[in-house]
Amino acid sequence: MGFLRNLLLLVVLVVVLSVWVMLPWPGALLLAVLLAAWLLFTRRGRQAGSVAGVGISTLRQRLGSSAVIVVGIAGVVGVLVALLAMAEGYSETLRNTGSADTAIVMRGASASEVMSGLDHDSVTLIPQAPGIARDDKGEPLASPELVVAANLPLKNGGPDEEGSVQLRGVGDKAFAVRPQLKIVDGRRFQPGLRELVVGRGAARQFAGLVPGREIRLGSQTWTVAGVFASGDAMESEVWGDAAVVADTYGRGSSRASVTARLSDPKAFANFKTALEANPQLKVDVSTTLDYFSKQSERMTQVIRIMGITVGVIMAIGAMFGALNTMFAAVASRAREIATLRAIGFSGLPVVVAVMLETMLLALIGGIIGGVLAWLLFNGYGASTLAAGTVGQLSFQLHVTPGLLWTGLKWALAIGFIGGLFPAVRAARLPVTTALREL
Repeated sequence: MGFLRNLLLLVVLVVVLSVWVMLPWPGALLLAVLLAAWLLFTRRGRQAGSVAGVGISTLRQRLGSSAVIVVGIAGVVGVLVALLAMAEGYSETLRNTGSADTAIVMRGASASEVMSGLDHDSVTLIPQAPGIARDDKGEPLASPELVVAANLPLKNGGPDEEGSVQLRGVGDKAFAVRPQLKIVDGRRFQPGLRELVVGRGAARQFAGLVPGREIRLGSQTWTVAGVFASGDAMESEVWGDAAVVADTYGRGSSRASVTARLSDPKAFANFKTALEANPQLKVDVSTTLDYFSKQSERMTQVIRIMGITVGVIMAIGAMFGALNTMFAAVASRAREIATLRAIGFSGLPVVVAVMLETMLLALIGGIIGGVLAWLLFNGYGASTLAAGTVGQLSFQLHVTPGLLWTGLKWALAIGFIGGLFPAVRAARLPVTTALREL
């Protein structure tokens, strides 16, 4: 009989947690309203509220043990939210890089620009496709671009410590295709010269990227002409004249991709069909929004898995802390609980009362952990190797309301597990046995 009870309890626990993980905040609010109504308007609810009130009023006397639960859960939530904020910031940076009215064309079956290569004939044919927007001179807004890896000394590294930066060779059309890109310091590079404009993220990450300074890329000396801001992943790059970059790195007239601004997002379908149906071309076409979203998927998934793994490990420790604390609390109140049972209180109010006490501590810990994560990490700058690219991607951690709700759900789940078993033990303890315990 005891085995069946424990098995049923385990099944209930699994079901509750499975539903809880998927529950949106309006659902949780509805549950809270229903619980409040049960506590206020039913006999057993009022009994549970009375018992919970007594237990909560004694928390000050058990401040040390209660703090174990709060601090443990706050640590879990803080670390979990911070790691998930890293994934969110990384993904958001790449998503913001693309749009539905710009398209990128690469060699067929290329997973990224780094792996792509378009010959001179392809680069000439692509801008002639229908659907491309045109400038005041009637020229298509299409930018053939070359992407290569370059090493630069890190700003906060040792004298010989270098990192990889993405060097993009572009022409004048690159700035028209991306109107959000603005020069914020210095000027644009002059075509035909070994000059560069650098993104703000790259300037923060690497040493020497200041207008007027000279740096070494490949075997040549380049001059930094200016710094640009775009609010997306491009800020982690360094740009130079495409012909000069190709000459420096021996790429000839080939290019990695062509990025085009479309006349309208609806023109993408015709643009894609025309290029993929051209027998002279073997290319893949996608909107830049889709392209950069796909580029973020793998790294985002890795970071999220890492965050959840670390969170689970820490949550297990926090649950054991909550279990020990609540078992001790129940044991110290054994006579009180037995007396309530003897005068007519049923087991359900006792279970709910102990659970309410634990969930309150978990809620406090979750709020503290979420607030600390937001204060310390929201907007915090970080960098990593961008999936599918060759350079470091600078981004900011983003603590969203959704992540805070996720952290709070984890906190309450830990509190639920930590309080359930001590609560059930208190309700099952025979009255005569409990009255004999100290």
